This record gives sequence, structure tokens and C-alpha cells, in this order.
Amino acid sequence: MSSVVRNQGSCVAIRSLSPSSSINRCSHASASSDGATCGRPAWIGKRLTCVCFKRKGVYEGIYFNITPKQEERLNRLRHRMKVYFDGSRPDHQEALRALWSATYPGKELHGLISDQWKEMGWQGRDPSTDFRGAGFISLENLLFFAKTFSTSFQCLLKKQGGNRSTWEYPFAVAGVNITFMIMQMLDLDASVKPRTFIRSVFLQMLSENEWAFDLLYCVAFVVMDKQWLEKNATYMEFNEVLKSTRTQLERELLMDDVLRIEDMPSFTLLC
Repeated sequence: MSSVVRNQGSCVAIRSLSPSSSINRCSHASASSDGATCGRPAWIGKRLTCVCFKRKGVYEGIYFNITPKQEERLNRLRHRMKVYFDGSRPDHQEALRALWSATYPGKELHGLISDQWKEMGWQGRDPSTDFRGAGFISLENLLFFAKTFSTSFQCLLKKQGGNRSTWEYPFAVAGVNITFMIMQMLDLDASVKPRTFIRSVFLQMLSENEWAFDLLYCVAFVVMDKQWLEKNATYMEFNEVLKSTRTQLERELLMDDVLRIEDMPSFTLLC
């Protein structure tokens, strides 16, 4: 069965365990960079790789055995990430209309190109131009957030919480940037073999819940807004807030008792 094993609060091993199995670890005097994949021992079999990290000057490693289920879901997620938004596709048009309906229930949309979209925080009349950074999955993330955690979604959209800046971040465009940040953090564009502990942890979560990426997106959005308020940030500081958001997410994902997205402390911010 799959299991997550943590050593000294930071080393993570995700692999198939038998009742008599033990943790395989490796040590290296040096490596090219933090989180780099170490040399592959000859005895490591198919889909099994060693991932190293540096802790207080010492490199330690894990062996990660990616299961068929994890590989299938990872491939499906990677496919979602590669889909560009295409305004000529009926399903993409419908998704955009669905986002409007979920965001403004009962309010008529005058067209897929309209000044109304600026209300949601798009940069212009045509939201399709803002999807170039992260693709169609960023629209799917926003729609998932709107439908799954509607109260939090509406609160962030309307900037209802805290002492807000006079120059606020544009809600929808911020959402696209959050999608892109998570894709970079999880290193999902790389080969199937995990190169970082964050990605290893996430793959285990993905095997438990196919919507792990979308749930993490929702957590990231509320964390970003919380940090925005704590820093009294303005629009020009958005990138700095996004970096601190990533740091907070990474910290929570590597906590000993976080085995699902729902276990992350910041998940409680959602409603």
C-alpha cells in the first residue's frame, strides 16, 4: 500500500510498503543543488527514484515509488495544464459563461467580450487575453473555487474582509497568477519522476483526491489574501505577496500531520 513516512519532520518517503519493509535512505557528500535528484543506484527498479534534499549542510534522500494511480492522475493533470484557452471552442465559451453565472448569480452577461468582465478583475473587455499565462486550467480553478467555496470566493471578490488597500489586486487576474505559481511550485511540468519533496507529497495527495490541485488553489487564494492584508500591501507588491504565499504553502505541505489538502492549517480559512 502507499504510505507517507517522515523523518526528523522534513524527510518524506512515499512508496509501496510491505509489512516487513523498511525505509530506504541515502546520503551524499555533495549534490548539484538543493532538491536535486541524486545518482540512480543500479538496483532501483522501474518508477523508483531517489530524491535528495539538503538539511543543515547534509544531503539526505528518499525513494519514491509512483503508483499507476498516481501516474494516471498526474498525466491527466498535466494534460489539463497544457490546454490553452481557445475562445472559439464551445466548451471554453460555456465555461466562461458558467464562471460569470457562479460569480454573479441572476445577473445577465451581455457577451463574452464586454466591459462587464472588468468587474471581476480582468484587465480588459476580453478575459481570454488574460489566460495566456496559465491556460484553461486557470479558468477551471476559478470556477471550482466559485462553486465549491462560494462564501470565500464572494468575500475575496468583493474585498469584504480587513482593511483594504486603495489600490487592490484584480481578483480574476490574481487567480490566474495563483494557478501559475502552484504549477511552478509543484514542478508538474517535469518528467514523471519527482524531483522535489513538495511534488512527492502532492502526488500522494493526488492519489487520495483527484481534485487536490483545485483544492490547493482555493487554499492558496485565501492564504494570499490573508498575507495581503497582514502586509497592508498594494498592487505594486503583489509579486512579493505571491512569493510569501508560496512559502507558506510549502511550509504547510511538509508538516508531519498534513496528508491531505484538507489537513493544511490554512484550509480552515475556506468557507
